[in-house]
Amino acid sequence: MVRFLERFCAGTEAVAGLLLALVTVLIVVSAVGRYLFAVPVPDSFDLSRLLIGAAVMWGFAALGFRGSHIKVEIFAEALPRPVRRVVDAFAWTLVLVFVVLLAWKMFARVDRAYSGGEATFDLRLVVWPLLGVIWLGAAAAVLTVAARLGLIILRGDTLDHAERIDQDDEAHG
Repeated sequence: MVRFLERFCAGTEAVAGLLLALVTVLIVVSAVGRYLFAVPVPDSFDLSRLLIGAAVMWGFAALGFRGSHIKVEIFAEALPRPVRRVVDAFAWTLVLVFVVLLAWKMFARVDRAYSGGEATFDLRLVVWPLLGVIWLGAAAAVLTVAARLGLIILRGDTLDHAERIDQDDEAHG
């Protein structure tokens, strides 16, 4: 199960990286077009902000399982392991509630854009497909955070595995 989740997270990281590469190319091409040829890429602002949102949400999905985010554990480290497990479970429950609410509101945003025919300014491209990509990232984050919470509750896992992965990468890389 953990191996499948690691592969899933690697896939979410690949999607986030691809989206970030797309937004980078779009911004560079638009800036070059604007300043060298006085012709920016139409809708580059709208497309880049939607692609950035999608990249962030897909990256958040990987973070949801690996837990490789900034965390302050001064309080938790001083606690006995069983109590720390309860604190971890509570913290990840709060993260799960946040991500579920975020996915729910993002789905409502996709629905509004779809039913309202919302489009970009210049080319009149419908925006709901890109908003849908953002929602898919949020939905993936729900799955990864729920999986991490399940591993904490059922197996007593901690986030130490993320630090071990980083240390292994540094040792071999």
